[in-house]
Amino acid sequence: MRNPFSLATKTALVTGANTGIGQAIALSMAQAGARVICAGRSDCDETLASISGGGGQGEYLRLELSDPTAAAATLATCGPLDILVNNAGVIRRGDAVEFSEADWDEVMDVNLKSVFFLSQAFARSAFARDTGGAIINIASMLSFQGGIRVASYTASKSGVAGITKLLANEWAARGINVNAIAPGYIATNNTATLQADPVRNRAIMERIPAGHWGTPADIGDSAVFLASGAAKYIHGAILNVDGGWLAR
Repeated sequence: MRNPFSLATKTALVTGANTGIGQAIALSMAQAGARVICAGRSDCDETLASISGGGGQGEYLRLELSDPTAAAATLATCGPLDILVNNAGVIRRGDAVEFSEADWDEVMDVNLKSVFFLSQAFARSAFARDTGGAIINIASMLSFQGGIRVASYTASKSGVAGITKLLANEWAARGINVNAIAPGYIATNNTATLQADPVRNRAIMERIPAGHWGTPADIGDSAVFLASGAAKYIHGAILNVDGGWLAR
């Protein structure tokens, strides 16, 4: 019986797969049968051990996303890919009136410029081989909301939503599905401080219709769906995986 959610025979590259959401995406894709290349500046030993322990296939690729064009050149040499997940990201906080150019440029390079140029390298390879594929970008609730004290992060994630739609418009007819996931409040190491703050945590929980924080696996499994044959007619979508936060 055909399984439209299987990623067997597929090769997926996931940036920022060393921890948190990126790690969960890598694990979910490996569990669905994909060979997973865990890419980024940090080692992914823990992720790779979990993939191997579950009987999956994984490997590490060093990718310096603060230099997006160099990262794209590296991607172009790593062999045929079926799936690209642009997950890696950074955030810098500061009042808009004091925000520095360095903090602006660093966030935009990693969060937006790398998304475009890695996607471009992926598409060039797919077109040369006359194959399709799937690109999944990790957007944010701040692709829709303004936020506070995160000027470059908000701009970058708004850009991720826009570039996802543009690339879908250009590449859907050539067999590449380009979509994005906008995570809500997900329980990871990066949000540990918020979870431990009783006032902030209560305020967050009161707004989430589902009544609880999400887990990294919620994002990982959603990424598997968007990468699979089950999503073959989905192009340019921003999938909110947020427990209903944006619907509130």
